[in-house]
Amino acid sequence: MEQFSVRTTSRCELVPVTAQVRSIVRNAGVESGACVVFCPHTTAGLTINENADPDVARDIVYMLQKLVPADDPGYRHLEGNSAAHILASLVGSSVHLMVENGGLKLGTWQGVFLVEFDGPRTRKVWVQVIGT
Repeated sequence: MEQFSVRTTSRCELVPVTAQVRSIVRNAGVESGACVVFCPHTTAGLTINENADPDVARDIVYMLQKLVPADDPGYRHLEGNSAAHILASLVGSSVHLMVENGGLKLGTWQGVFLVEFDGPRTRKVWVQVIGT
């Protein structure tokens, strides 16, 4: 297992991490298999989506914040970050990728993103590459 850190700069944002994951997969020396990318935090997650147009990431953040507003008066969690916990549960804490010919197998426009919901913070990302 490998680990890297991501420094986020906003309360809610998508941060591309494809390059870091690709590097770990390449260095693992696995020709064919799978890669699990995991975020060990309860107020952040991971997703795969378009990485060509940055407006897609901005639109995702915009809509997630509309769906689960940070300032809803009905929240009972005392730390004030209930929305972040809910959003992290909706997005999920891991992504699973195929490894083929020693590299990640992603669609043409796809990238891997850390999704921050309670930033700015420094987040950990764990990567496990499994050969077949």
